[in-house]
Amino acid sequence: MTTRGFVVSHAEGARFERGLRSFFEYRDLGIRQATDGRVVAHVIRAAAGTEFSSQPHLHEATFQLVYVLKGWVEFEYEGQGRVRLLAGSCVHQPPQIRHREIGHSADLELLEIVMPADFKTVEVDSVPAAAAQPQGRAASAA
Repeated sequence: MTTRGFVVSHAEGARFERGLRSFFEYRDLGIRQATDGRVVAHVIRAAAGTEFSSQPHLHEATFQLVYVLKGWVEFEYEGQGRVRLLAGSCVHQPPQIRHREIGHSADLELLEIVMPADFKTVEVDSVPAAAAQPQGRAASAA
């Protein structure tokens, strides 16, 4: 039996810091250290009193999952169009999918899990529009 990499992170007394986006605060859950940099997990929340702006971008990651804990957030995804995530919604963002945030609620909190921990974010010019759906076929849920 091994206990290497075991980590517990409690909400009480947790510290949030500014990070990648100035309008968000990030709470590191200790997973980066526990997995030797293979995975990062953090809780992200809207930062009060900050101005929102969003540049289209992509992440050089092999896995990215977002689960909304509280509030809502809306994204525009390459080939998918606008997707609004509410509390309880989950999205897997495929590697290097172009996207941008459209907006979020003041009470937004979400869990994000990304592989590898030291992924790169690359700004891009645009998010290509959603492909038109053939008549008679329903769009799949995002």
